[in-house]
Amino acid sequence: MSTPRRQFLGWFGASAVVAAGAPLAALEPPERPRQPEQPVDDSWDMSWVDRITGKYRAVFDSPELSEGAALWRAFMWRHQYKEVYGTEPADMTPVLVIRHGAISMAMDDGYWEQFRIGKAEKVRNYQTKKWETTNPFRTAAPGVPEKYAADNLEGLMKSGGIVLACNLAFQQVVWNYRNEEKLSREAATARAREHLLPGIILQPSGVFAALRAQEAGCGYILAS
Repeated sequence: MSTPRRQFLGWFGASAVVAAGAPLAALEPPERPRQPEQPVDDSWDMSWVDRITGKYRAVFDSPELSEGAALWRAFMWRHQYKEVYGTEPADMTPVLVIRHGAISMAMDDGYWEQFRIGKAEKVRNYQTKKWETTNPFRTAAPGVPEKYAADNLEGLMKSGGIVLACNLAFQQVVWNYRNEEKLSREAATARAREHLLPGIILQPSGVFAALRAQEAGCGYILAS
């Protein structure tokens, strides 16, 4: 990575982007928009909408891998609100939308290794400087300070964050398995789902997911 994770961790030592003197009332979210009707098709898991319960809500849209920028910004948002306003994770619900060119972020280590994602996406291990062979966004790397040990996909979901993935982009993953292992579309789809990180929820598209999160009261941040 051109911006290694250890450098990212240093970002949290910089000055807060919100003025320390701002009143807490300034954080009050806008009135919640009108919710859509109940789903008429149960093909998609929409239970995540009911999990958006934090007083402060934001959706981080990741159309490109961008060294995990959307994921890091979700944690930066939490860290900086805590620093300035004393909020806790329960007060805040981040929603991460993985779509388009970022879909490999949603896949497990086996997928990254088999399809050489590190080399394909130019993602280097910040310690060895070699191409990553596992998903560096999944869990904490050895040596990460305890304060940031949960700043990864598993940590985000464990602490109440929601991670959604675009099914349209996921079809590229399906195609990779179909092409590499000479599988039928159905078998390749099943294989791809086996390697989707546990807890990540597929949605019809990333655009759908980002807009639905906004309808549930999330502010929108594009990370690319």
